[in-house]
Amino acid sequence: MDNVNGGPRRSARTPWQVTRSVWYAMFMREAISRTMSDRMGWFWMIFEPVAYIGIMIAIRTFIRGDQLIVNADFIPWLITGLLGFALVREGMMRGMGAVDGNRALFAYRQVQPVDPVLVRNFLEGMLRSFIFLIFIGGGLMLGLDMYPDNALRAMAAWLSLWSLGLGLGLVTSVAASLVPELGRVFRMLALPLMILSGVIFPLNALPHWLLEYLMINPIPHGLETLRLGFFDKYQVVHGTSMLYFWFFTFTLIALGLLMHLRFIDRLKAQ
Repeated sequence: MDNVNGGPRRSARTPWQVTRSVWYAMFMREAISRTMSDRMGWFWMIFEPVAYIGIMIAIRTFIRGDQLIVNADFIPWLITGLLGFALVREGMMRGMGAVDGNRALFAYRQVQPVDPVLVRNFLEGMLRSFIFLIFIGGGLMLGLDMYPDNALRAMAAWLSLWSLGLGLGLVTSVAASLVPELGRVFRMLALPLMILSGVIFPLNALPHWLLEYLMINPIPHGLETLRLGFFDKYQVVHGTSMLYFWFFTFTLIALGLLMHLRFIDRLKAQ
């Protein structure tokens, strides 16, 4: 249909098309900022987890000697746990700064406070997945047992941990923006949470009465399932349940989205 001037009428974009354009623009902005702002950005992105894992291997070897995990090689077991936990932790940490870091964009009515959280989580997951593939390839070249025995289970567990990081990021992005002191608390909890999630030390060695409390934390459920995908004979921690994991994850995602809807005006105004 033509307009009154004789030219073709331009059809209005649908809400989904607008949202997709916003996400794409924010994704490119975040990707360039993460990878191109620093001349050695890619180097540090890969070297940092390598150095971190090397330090953890040295600490674990010094404390427990050369004791191995039952039905799993120690180094691949530790790598999968550290990278899986880093996926959740970075999803939570990156989400906290997403709202404040993109506040200038809220002047455009198409941009909502939840958008940078979703985009940052997606970008972080893509980068962490790429790093994980580098570790798998590097480990195989070094003779480590890094090839997953059940690739589908490993990928499903990885995506599950990615989703948990999204849920945590949605919640912490609102909480840390409204109460800045909470951001410091969340950062302080990262290290204890790593220890209590069985990333460095196997939780199977702990007494059953203590495991009942530690397994309230959903992260060990995802990490143990990820490790089971790499070692099909690996003995997971008693009580591991992906049903519980996804119940917790869906609850966090729903709570985070509701918080963004409830406090959208305050998030834009601050």
